[in-house]
Amino acid sequence: MQDIEVVSQYQIENKILFIRNKKVMLDKDLAVLYEVETRVLNQAVKRNIKRFPLDFMFQLSQEEVSELSRSQFVILKRGKNIKYLPYVFTENGVAMLSSVLNSERAIQVNI
Repeated sequence: MQDIEVVSQYQIENKILFIRNKKVMLDKDLAVLYEVETRVLNQAVKRNIKRFPLDFMFQLSQEEVSELSRSQFVILKRGKNIKYLPYVFTENGVAMLSSVLNSERAIQVNI
């Protein structure tokens, strides 16, 4: 079994946002945590959408994205917009991700 690098509590807490009166994490931050690409994470969710009710995840609106600090996203070139609105996951959604992703870290988190 490979050694999995431990993620500090601070690194995780630093990525938690408060949106729609819920504590959530962005799909891109979870992709880093689970060591997969963001598109792979979102594809896995779409293939298993019945496991992710609205209290597990939701997609941000353009207005919500605009309200977030630009530092939460990759710096965009002037005049460019993000291509896809991000998804956010609640604590239950984060736990469910570990069961639908196929990465070594996700397997270890699930165990």
